Amino acid sequence: MDDSMFSLVVFSGTDDKLNAAAVLAVGAAAMGRKVNVFLQYWALDAFRADGILKDHGVAPEAGVDGATLVQQHHGAHWSELFRQAKEIGDVGIHACSLSMEMFGFEVADLDPLVDDQEGVAAFFAEVDGPVTFI
Repeated sequence: MDDSMFSLVVFSGTDDKLNAAAVLAVGAAAMGRKVNVFLQYWALDAFRADGILKDHGVAPEAGVDGATLVQQHHGAHWSELFRQAKEIGDVGIHACSLSMEMFGFEVADLDPLVDDQEGVAAFFAEVDGPVTFI
């Protein structure tokens, strides 16, 4: 097992970027690394229990061709990849308190993939090493 931690702040709520975050998380978990994910703003909104499987679009830079590629890709949905990461490793997914307040969310509004709600200070208190931002 690798003792290093993979810390990831996810801000974007588009399917392509959420998929990228999930692939990184499952890859790190498979390598035995502890994974610490912090959901902010639009990423947090994508984790709502009533909308996690809806189409969240793609980043503007993907354009029409990129959107088509994402829609036609038959790989696992990003939420399934996060579930797999949690099954195989030590993966924590945390909702940003400020974003929760902004949207008026309660933890019960979120998919069970989200473990809890915490502030930025609590997230960084656990971080050990660099942070990846998506």
